[in-house]
Amino acid sequence: MPNNKTVRKRIKVTNERTIRNKSRKSAIKTFEKKFHSEVKNKNFDLAKTHLSNVSSLYDRAAKIGIIKKNHANRKKSRLALFLQKASTS
Repeated sequence: MPNNKTVRKRIKVTNERTIRNKSRKSAIKTFEKKFHSEVKNKNFDLAKTHLSNVSSLYDRAAKIGIIKKNHANRKKSRLALFLQKASTS
């Protein structure tokens, strides 16, 4: 058990942030799965809107510091490339 009042507060705040960050990461993964399912079903119009939503979520997560900026850019690039290759073939 922590002996200090500030240590107790830090533990509490860390737990709250961990829960919030896990929730946001989960939301990103959910939208990414929706995007992949729409591409596989060859519904490209809906996939483009999902790509827009996923990109926005990645940008917000990078801005807040949940994920790194380069990670967000790499994922967005790969998703856009995936959509482009699927729509041309």
